[in-house]
Amino acid sequence: MKKLFFILFCIQTFVYAQNSNRIFKEAFVQNGDILTVKVNDGTYKIRFYSNQIIETNFIPKEETFSSASHAVIKQPDNVDIYLNDSGEKVIFKTKTTTVEIIKSPFQIKYYYNGNLITSEKKGFHKKENNDAIELNLTSEEVLYGTGARALGMNRRGNKLQLYNRAHYGYETRSELMNFTMPVVVSSKKYMIHFDNAPIGYLDLDSEKNNSLTYETISGRKTYQVIVGDTWYELLDNYTDLTGKQPMIPRWSLGNFSSRFGYHSEKETRNTIQAFKNEKIPVDAVILDLYWFGKDIKGTMGNLEVFKDSFPNMKKMVSDFKKEGVKTVLITEPFILTTSKKWDQAKSKGILGKDEAGNPFTYDFYFGNTGLIDIYNPEGNKWFWNIYKGLKDMGVEGFWGDLGEPEVHPSKLLHATGTADEVHNIYGHDWAKLIYDGYKTNYPNERPFILMRAGYSGSQRFGLIPWSGDVNRTWGGLQSQPEIALQMGMQGLSYMHSDLGGFAGANLDDELYVRWLQYGVFQPIFRPHAQEEVPSEPIFRADKAKALAKKAIELRYQLLPYNYNLVFENNQKGKPLMRPLFFEDNTISLFTNSTSYLWGNDFLISPILKAKQTEQKVYFPKNHYWFNFYSDELEEGGKSKDVKTTEENIPTYVKAGSFIPLTSIVQTTKDYSLHTFDLHYYHHVSVKKSNRELYNDDGVTANAFEKKQYEILKFSSKAKEKSISIQLKAQIGENFKKSKKEINLIVHNIKSKPKKVKTNNKKVEFTWDSTKNQLVIPVQWHTSKSNKITIKL
Repeated sequence: MKKLFFILFCIQTFVYAQNSNRIFKEAFVQNGDILTVKVNDGTYKIRFYSNQIIETNFIPKEETFSSASHAVIKQPDNVDIYLNDSGEKVIFKTKTTTVEIIKSPFQIKYYYNGNLITSEKKGFHKKENNDAIELNLTSEEVLYGTGARALGMNRRGNKLQLYNRAHYGYETRSELMNFTMPVVVSSKKYMIHFDNAPIGYLDLDSEKNNSLTYETISGRKTYQVIVGDTWYELLDNYTDLTGKQPMIPRWSLGNFSSRFGYHSEKETRNTIQAFKNEKIPVDAVILDLYWFGKDIKGTMGNLEVFKDSFPNMKKMVSDFKKEGVKTVLITEPFILTTSKKWDQAKSKGILGKDEAGNPFTYDFYFGNTGLIDIYNPEGNKWFWNIYKGLKDMGVEGFWGDLGEPEVHPSKLLHATGTADEVHNIYGHDWAKLIYDGYKTNYPNERPFILMRAGYSGSQRFGLIPWSGDVNRTWGGLQSQPEIALQMGMQGLSYMHSDLGGFAGANLDDELYVRWLQYGVFQPIFRPHAQEEVPSEPIFRADKAKALAKKAIELRYQLLPYNYNLVFENNQKGKPLMRPLFFEDNTISLFTNSTSYLWGNDFLISPILKAKQTEQKVYFPKNHYWFNFYSDELEEGGKSKDVKTTEENIPTYVKAGSFIPLTSIVQTTKDYSLHTFDLHYYHHVSVKKSNRELYNDDGVTANAFEKKQYEILKFSSKAKEKSISIQLKAQIGENFKKSKKEINLIVHNIKSKPKKVKTNNKKVEFTWDSTKNQLVIPVQWHTSKSNKITIKL
């Protein structure tokens, strides 16, 4: 009876007609993949981008249709589309997805594989001073999305502003942060993207009437409904629509030396030397605003090297590069009236303007300022020439800070419109400016673009976001997995945090170490903080330094695995960090962010509270899980209190996984996949297993498309008395085949094998009876396959 009531309730929820004044006119026409439907107050244009992506536009009578989108880049697929008019309704469908237009009372509904996904409730309508689009929800849906926020995984029940804004020193709750997006993801495996840039709101059923409402000050009345059979297919479809993330350079998976900030060349050199002395790996150094001025205030916008503090910047950058350390510089879009570039920026007319056409100036924390108008072609060109000059000096990465923009008065005018119309896309288009500059001037290089703000689809410009000025407290750490997981579900898979926390002079070594241990399994490993307490492990207490070093070394050992995640993200839009419910549909997991999957094979449970001697870990069902550090085995589908250690956070590997680990290098410059350990986690429940490992030179743009790659393929077959493991390689036409020296380490072998053969030749092996591990040295040339047979 309860189930019947629930079904009736869901049906009743969706039956409500939308805007009661909207009347279907007997005029509709199909033109290819677009259906045009006339109603009394305007026109609908409904379009299939694919079998699983539908776009709906409403054009009020007084407006003209704009096809321009800041987010969507996909061209429609050539799919079979069917149109049928039954008299009562119009059906517009592909083989899997249906748009149903009920004529009276007028309503639009969306179905996937015969199941109702959502429907327009009021559809487009006016609401106070805003335009609005209202859709129906079912009562049981969990809602995600809306950008980067700290709200708990289920964002339903909130009305959330769409206005990128910094939140200094946030902890466990932040309703408004640097990176908002008009995207909502449902636990029913569909997404709705409201394709419009101006500021507004997303109301995720705050009035508890099963409604999803988008509000905006102006612009397009356009949204896409994206569906998928799995979470991975859903994200693949969404990132097809808005763009795939280019592969980041491999060095950016390494450790960063960063703080706010290094005041001089001498301090910077001494810091990198200290990393070398302690043998702590480091791949990049980030220079905050002191590279262009002695003081925090009054110098922003100089955007040229302050030679009093950095007398030999070009040589320093060159020296670091020889040591395998890349230099990344901060930049901001503000030109202060006291800066060296003010007169030039003013004379060239590249700043946002007031109504009289003069530079719009205003005060904020750093001084009296103007804002670069990147929507003015001259402003765009001027800004890129700054970057080009720095790039030609040897700088290898750029940090775009304050790009919300942090202070952006509504009366400021850009070349394309008002501040409020472009506010949320300023960081997005700033990243595009750098990305396009690289494509023109450095087409074979991958850019590193660190940005605090952006928009839907910013991933396609290589944008790497971080979670802003988080407080250096346990509360600050606790919100980070949620923020990263949510952003990964919205296409921005490199969301990460200032490891150790940014804001406040809180010296807590336990917190610092736990944050860095979590950082091993987040996309970018970048400790960064205000300088009152050092962010670099080399300046922490001996115990914290030793534990941090151990975490950083593990990060480097995982380079092959992590780089493969970069490739998966580039090809399929898969996040690096993945919610547990991607693999296990247990209802309680839909609101869980305390544990997550790192790629396909790692289960991570970060320690988010002080003095944790035990931690409850849920093990996803349908798999067995090995403790990464002890090989202790856990059965999936249950929770367990596990004991914690100072040395690491709870980390588990899925049975049947192949995990490649390399030797520790001090910089990725010395990284090589010619020699590595390949760990196979054998369990009787896994009869067959397959994994792939992508590799290229780590720096060339579009290496895969240029066929400059290798994909190593590992497979296993297990029988009662034997295990066979096969190694194969797919080699791009422009990549050299090579010889690999591999230590194949097979876990969970409880007795010494009778023999081991490689390609039918008996080989030596070692078996550790205490660890139950089998080690087989393998010489493998990737031009041929290699089969290892283990007789148990």
